Amino acid sequence: MKTCVFSSVFGIMFQEKDSRLPTHDPLYNLSLQELRMESVSACSKLNKTLRQHYLNLPQGGKCQVTYIWIDGSGEGLRNKTRTLDEEPKSIADIPEWNFDGSSTDQSKGSDSDMYLVPVQMFRDPFILDPNKLVLCEVLKYNREPAETNRRISCNKVMEATKEHCVWFGMEQEYCLLSMDRYPYRWPKGGFPRPQGPYYCAVGADCVYGRDIVECHYKACLYAGIKICGTNAEVMPGQWEFQVGPCEGIDVADHLWVARFILHRVCEDFGLLATMDPKPIEGNWNGSGCHTNVSTKQMREEGGLKYIEQAIEKLSHRHQEHISVYDPRGGEDNKRRLTGLHETANIKDFSHGVANRGASIRIPRQVGQDGRGYFEDRRPAANCDPYSVAEAIVRTCLLEGEDGE
Repeated sequence: MKTCVFSSVFGIMFQEKDSRLPTHDPLYNLSLQELRMESVSACSKLNKTLRQHYLNLPQGGKCQVTYIWIDGSGEGLRNKTRTLDEEPKSIADIPEWNFDGSSTDQSKGSDSDMYLVPVQMFRDPFILDPNKLVLCEVLKYNREPAETNRRISCNKVMEATKEHCVWFGMEQEYCLLSMDRYPYRWPKGGFPRPQGPYYCAVGADCVYGRDIVECHYKACLYAGIKICGTNAEVMPGQWEFQVGPCEGIDVADHLWVARFILHRVCEDFGLLATMDPKPIEGNWNGSGCHTNVSTKQMREEGGLKYIEQAIEKLSHRHQEHISVYDPRGGEDNKRRLTGLHETANIKDFSHGVANRGASIRIPRQVGQDGRGYFEDRRPAANCDPYSVAEAIVRTCLLEGEDGE
């Protein structure tokens, strides 16, 4: 069973520019003038009972398909919906589509059409069966990959290493925000109690936003996402969910759609989810996307030797990995990887058994069993999982084989 390998599920205040939320965060594009007095969005207060009447109407055998893609920022998600005459049985039944790339920072207005190529299909947890969510790759007018389409390159690496049966588990951390962009339920103009009582906590004085977390979990299970766990994190209002174990490209496909579902659930509740690696400056934990990795050899008897070999290779490519572990070449992770708050310093590579202050952690159980997996703790919460998975596999399995 795959689940036995990744043990225990992978074990602002108001100002015109708040320095604690970086201006490049997509959430910053919302207007402070419009949101200054809002804790939750106005749309979340609309009559949901009335909405349900329309959702219950029959569709006459038709199917709504929501196409999802990554925009020009490399971390934002876009979507639009079309009608198909019948429920698609597989991804092959879903046609390509197009969109205006000049409105998503992916093309010029003079040549703006971009192709949407369906690659993964999921059940739609918002308008239910037979409707679908479809993750798409983006191609330019000449059918070359868009600059933020890193799936094609990642998939080539996964296909080249298929015999290694690489399994991934990714731990997605995020922070819930009110519409004023301050962490949800933090006292306005101040701070909650210091970190300590919030991690995996229970109780209204320690846990903020569990409704969203549980709805997201159920929605992912309904959709067919390989979500395998969730927990409250160290900073109040910060949460984590885990995707995996998945083989190859699937982990990134499933994580991207899980992120989309999270944003949609937050939309219904009137809150925001940020994956900024350091949403609040100071003595508060940042948000990462810890990535657990194992190959067939690592999972077998004596696999610790192959884990150690992989870590040695990773040590020689530290800066290269840092440059692709967030969307800005490592600039986002500089705020998070400080050597404090359960992180290693961004300038140094380190590893150790059960050491959450290391770049690479070998879980204690793995050390005892002599086989299993390792955890790369460097990827930022807003990383592109395609880039992370590709970099790890390329370094660990293709170094010395492809001339790179």
